[in-house]
Amino acid sequence: MKHLLLTFFLVTCSLVSAQNLYIKTYGNKKDKTIIFIHGGPSGNATLFEGTTAQKLADLGFYVIVYDRRGEGRSKDTTATFTYDEAFRDLNSIYKKYNIKKATLLAHSFGGLVATLYTEKYPQNVSALVLVGALFSQQETYDHILNSLKISHKGDSKTLNKIAYVERLNKNSAGYRKHCFDLASDNDYFKMPNPTKESKKLYANYEKGDFFKTNIRNKNAPLLFYQNEKQNNIDTRSSLKKIKAKGISIFAIYGKDDGIFSTTQINSIKNLVGENHFDLLNNCSHYLFVDQQKSFLSHIKRWIK
Repeated sequence: MKHLLLTFFLVTCSLVSAQNLYIKTYGNKKDKTIIFIHGGPSGNATLFEGTTAQKLADLGFYVIVYDRRGEGRSKDTTATFTYDEAFRDLNSIYKKYNIKKATLLAHSFGGLVATLYTEKYPQNVSALVLVGALFSQQETYDHILNSLKISHKGDSKTLNKIAYVERLNKNSAGYRKHCFDLASDNDYFKMPNPTKESKKLYANYEKGDFFKTNIRNKNAPLLFYQNEKQNNIDTRSSLKKIKAKGISIFAIYGKDDGIFSTTQINSIKNLVGENHFDLLNNCSHYLFVDQQKSFLSHIKRWIK
């Protein structure tokens, strides 16, 4: 009797957990499942959903898009912003939609979430696709600051900002925020030569309903760094373990994504293998918009 009550409690909690999240599906549930894991903390899936989710479904995939608990459209004042919380919610999505295995399509910070989840629950993942995904946080922060020192040599205002950031605790939300603010202020996330297609995609998104729900929880990073012990990590050892278990890992990055060094890009290429990697020209951090056709082509070829 106790066993039955415990089972009922766990299943109920799983379903309630999923119902508290913003989740939307695209395509036929009989097709291969892809779950998109957005960036953050404080991110959401609106850009991907508003530009790419349906097009990916049109290629023959069952696409699930969701916002993590406490982020974006998944409002929850009790969210703890830990990896374990993210794992529980992912498992509740698997349960809610009766999914046995799925491809995790992981963007930016979502790469850390998806990699750690795959390491813990390899039986649930058929493939892991890193899309401009973080994998060595300190190297990323170091690259941002060091590259700005070079490009702003003689600019005392910017150099003073960098010096201030370098004095901060490297395992703090403030350090992370200032690094990415500097990167954003210097167009590290923007493609250098926008195409007609990318301009149209961004413009349509900004005029549409998804942009209106582009909700950012500014407290999310603070709570994440307060509650999560794994807050400045390198997941390459985890990726090697995942690969050793026979799970396919793919990686696609923008050649003009300013937050990654050439050394980092080469290391992830060597880890996943040349046939499982590509570096897109005239493309920065948001690959699925900057070079959407090429992005979709790669996903179809790798996963289909």
